[in-house]
Amino acid sequence: MSALSNQAAYLFEKNATPLQVRSAPYTSPGPDEIVIRTHAVAVNPVDHIIQDSSLIYGHLKYPAILGFDVSGEVVDVGKNVTRFRQGDRVVGSAPATDEKINSPAYGGFQLYTVLLSHMASPLPDTLSYEEASVIPLGLDTAACGLFQKDQLALQYPSVPTAKSTGKTLLVWGGSTSVGCNAIQIAVAAGYEVITTCSPRNFDLVKSLGAVQAFDYNSSTVVSDIKNAFKGRTTAGAMSIGHGAAHKCLDILAACKGDKALTMVSYPMPESTPKHFVVLQTVFTYLTGMISLWIKAKRHGIRTGLINGYTLIHNEVGPMIYQDYLPKALAENKFVPAPKAEVVGHGLEHAQKAMEILREGVSAKKVVITL
Repeated sequence: MSALSNQAAYLFEKNATPLQVRSAPYTSPGPDEIVIRTHAVAVNPVDHIIQDSSLIYGHLKYPAILGFDVSGEVVDVGKNVTRFRQGDRVVGSAPATDEKINSPAYGGFQLYTVLLSHMASPLPDTLSYEEASVIPLGLDTAACGLFQKDQLALQYPSVPTAKSTGKTLLVWGGSTSVGCNAIQIAVAAGYEVITTCSPRNFDLVKSLGAVQAFDYNSSTVVSDIKNAFKGRTTAGAMSIGHGAAHKCLDILAACKGDKALTMVSYPMPESTPKHFVVLQTVFTYLTGMISLWIKAKRHGIRTGLINGYTLIHNEVGPMIYQDYLPKALAENKFVPAPKAEVVGHGLEHAQKAMEILREGVSAKKVVITL
């Protein structure tokens, strides 16, 4: 098709603020790709982390286009694509910053985004673009941690829900974006889920399928969860948030069953000093990882750090976006969560959305419409 007029919110160089809205090239899809007219983009912590820090994503080429979570309408399809056609409503994972892809054409903060067809799902008419846009990166990260062979390697989710495995998964941080997705797909895979969150979010996580929820700020939370696991067989644990990994290790050490922990969050400080930030951050990361490794070895617990992009390049990506999610969405067996909070319309609001997220939100996801 003829090239369309595109615009993007660019990160022109490391640590550049604010994002700059400029005209951008329209990129036609490759054989196994689609192009969508982006209608909604959800913002993730990694967006502002990339902007704030040069310590991560050192491979990233500039100018870059951020934005991982997109929904929109298909405008062009590659020659090998049979699942989609022009006019289809879809939700998908935008992989611009993946080390193997590393191209702004795949970023979400633009009017026309290229997606890998196996990382996109049809969107039923019952869901708005805004609602759907909260799904991809949270779901990707959860799926990597739960189902990849190098992580927890759980059995896959299905619709209808898989037969019970008789095992219980611990999700520390159930009201986060990753946690909301992890609860749902673990339950769909036949696992019982125990989770943590603030008391105000207990109803949310239970509505997603968790059987019990505990206040992560409680001084007795570790012992309370240990007691909850008595008589249960663990399927492992997923840790999300500062300090979560160590607490999960303490709980797993007392449980019967699979001794495995998959970690969404790195053992980083909640804040770093203004001076010597790089040195302090690297030191904290290294000492944190060593401490975790020692504790895990002492209790015979296998650990792994999640890279939310790896499912793009293995069997988990197609399993989620081709086999599970389309049917789960169509039959209302999967709920986009946490809820979207739209903070503006237009690419000029991308930086504002990142600033709002940087300040902190609870049980919701910041979204802009385009």
